[in-house]
Amino acid sequence: MYSNIEIPRTPYASEEHQMLKKSVDDFFLKEAVPHYEQWEKEKRVPREFWLKMGEQGFLCMDVPEEYGGAGLDFTYSALVMERARYHGIDFGLGVHSDIVCPYIVNYGTEAQKQKYVTRMVTGEYIASIGMTEPSVGSDLKALKTTAKDMGDHYLINGSKTFITNGEIAHFVICACRTNVGTPDEGISLIFIDKGTSGFSVGKPFDKIGLKAQDTCELFFEDVKVPKSNLLGKEGMGFKYMMTELARERACMAVEAVGSVAGILDKTIQYVTERKMFNKTLADFQNTQFKLADCAAELQIYQNYTDTCIKLQAEHKLHPVQASMAKLKASEMQGKVIDECLQLFGGYGFIWEYPVAKAYGSARVSRIYAGASEVMKLIISRALFREYYKKGKS
Repeated sequence: MYSNIEIPRTPYASEEHQMLKKSVDDFFLKEAVPHYEQWEKEKRVPREFWLKMGEQGFLCMDVPEEYGGAGLDFTYSALVMERARYHGIDFGLGVHSDIVCPYIVNYGTEAQKQKYVTRMVTGEYIASIGMTEPSVGSDLKALKTTAKDMGDHYLINGSKTFITNGEIAHFVICACRTNVGTPDEGISLIFIDKGTSGFSVGKPFDKIGLKAQDTCELFFEDVKVPKSNLLGKEGMGFKYMMTELARERACMAVEAVGSVAGILDKTIQYVTERKMFNKTLADFQNTQFKLADCAAELQIYQNYTDTCIKLQAEHKLHPVQASMAKLKASEMQGKVIDECLQLFGGYGFIWEYPVAKAYGSARVSRIYAGASEVMKLIISRALFREYYKKGKS
């Protein structure tokens, strides 16, 4: 299998990482894999499973101990995400632990940390974040949801779409436009708890992949929230999002390499068992060469992703590095899984086979957390920054 030639990986080199890997693998094989088909039909992972994740300490692993976390670094959280995708368990873990939670830890008040973070660690609260809108995708500066200052509270109106954990989440951090029409107009991040009057949730979308990850629309109609629900400073939301997106994009790369590693192992197993013309598929040189290419592709992008994991753990990851990792790892994911599916023949087109699920789920990797075209724009702007500073066009 691919793991037979996998080079030891720097971010996961310690004995503690290897112990975590075994524990996580055992957990997913027992608690998730046998039930995953049913979760896909229900379009959600049950809250009970989140609670089990919390009991094992697999949620929000780098949260400081004073808020119930293990106080570990990003490498541990990345390992849990990667192993989930290795086993084909696609749900909103990354959004919960590695996107929403850091916002609160980094910018939240003590009261907000006590209310939300402590419960996120245990799985008692599931988190979501509302950025994308029906007419606004990667261009976050153009969002239209508003939070009107009413003195002691905000009045929120608007909608969000493609929201991971949107249905099962206990709260959403919503990106809103504040002080509209004034010199202080900007984007702010505001907590909205599920059950707040005027806050409603649409039915989960019927997606081509990530079927057990509930994804839906959120609607806000005169939603009244106290000023204490503001995360960080008013008008600083866009800056916060740009800062935290580096970690988010590193997570996308982590999930991509985890998914590919799992499918590559399953494909190697399949071709050693599948017979054709009195041989196994593994006996054919074409099969061997195809999978050699796939393994090399994975190793190359895995190595760069590992570099980003280590940098993020040290709080040194640059947004351009994260964009590069997200761009190329997601492209590799689509390419390699497509090659693997081909080796399954007609079975690769049947949803019950893991390679079909991975193929469907891989497609969104080049879209969410910033589309590939946006990643290229970020990288190219960095390449030509000095050129444009000189007034060139």
